[in-house]
Amino acid sequence: MRGQVEEALNKVRPYLLADGGDIELVDVKDGVVEVRLTGACGSCPMSQMTLRQGVERVLREAIPDIKKVVAVNGFSPPAF
Repeated sequence: MRGQVEEALNKVRPYLLADGGDIELVDVKDGVVEVRLTGACGSCPMSQMTLRQGVERVLREAIPDIKKVVAVNGFSPPAF
């Protein structure tokens, strides 16, 4: 499922990049996708609306098993 999520995120990424932001996939567990909004998107007051009406909508259309998308903050070390 992680690969499907990455593929779907690549569809919204150009719009985020155009506004000086980006999105990073943190984890996928039990239908819940954790992402980190970076750049301008990380501090944008509209980021929750972007997350719900943009990112979550695209992910749920592409992958019906997705229950919700949540934004996480902070640094996460790379997985080994």
